[in-house]
Amino acid sequence: MARGGPRLDHRRRQELGQSFQDGGEHYERVRPGYPDDSADWLIPAGARDALDVGAGTGKFTALLIDRGLAVSAVDPSADMLDQLRSLHPGVSATVGTAEATGFGDSSFDVVSVAQAWHWCDSLAASTELARVLRPGGILGLIWNQLDTSVPWVHRLSRIMHAGDVYRPHFRPPLGPEFQGLESHVTHWEDTLTTAEIMELAKSRSYYLRSGETTRAKVLTNLDWYLHEHLRYTPGASVGLPYLTLTWRAVKA
Repeated sequence: MARGGPRLDHRRRQELGQSFQDGGEHYERVRPGYPDDSADWLIPAGARDALDVGAGTGKFTALLIDRGLAVSAVDPSADMLDQLRSLHPGVSATVGTAEATGFGDSSFDVVSVAQAWHWCDSLAASTELARVLRPGGILGLIWNQLDTSVPWVHRLSRIMHAGDVYRPHFRPPLGPEFQGLESHVTHWEDTLTTAEIMELAKSRSYYLRSGETTRAKVLTNLDWYLHEHLRYTPGASVGLPYLTLTWRAVKA
């Protein structure tokens, strides 16, 4: 989720990011993938080797594979990587971070960081990712966000404490190693049942780090909103509008 306010300090990033250390199977099952358009815009012509940083269960990794790239992946969660390996056994998947990938200099043509840059120390990560990129290589930063310009989705995001409100003037922070930052927005919908939307709320950092009382309140409010206020029958399919924000910058 992109944020336009102050960057999280190191301790707060660690605290929130720890929520995702476990639960890889649930994350893979309920979180959305990414639209093809995002990868098509991001990946430069002639790219051969890609590194997916903060790869999680491989949601964006799959798009890199589909486009014929040799893909490596790193994530701080071994549980998430277990899911990735089972889905994409051809990918070299290792525990690591954007600040310390463990790969050699000038190893990749493109590095992607999907739904994870806000957990990173942007300056330290920029230095590390520039190191592993070849001259002229591309850094891509990708976020899925609920399309809160749609009124019912805006209220849904508030109930879920999603936090990912689109800010048109937001620019992700980068170190001086990168230049020519550009952005691209894709509008799309993910089709979920009402039960799956409730499961989606359970994959959010707010829910994961909350106590049982707060978790129960979130689910009760969602149940009311979806089934009583919006009048969806239990199990009905819902087209959930998303924006995917894709940013790319060139290694200077």
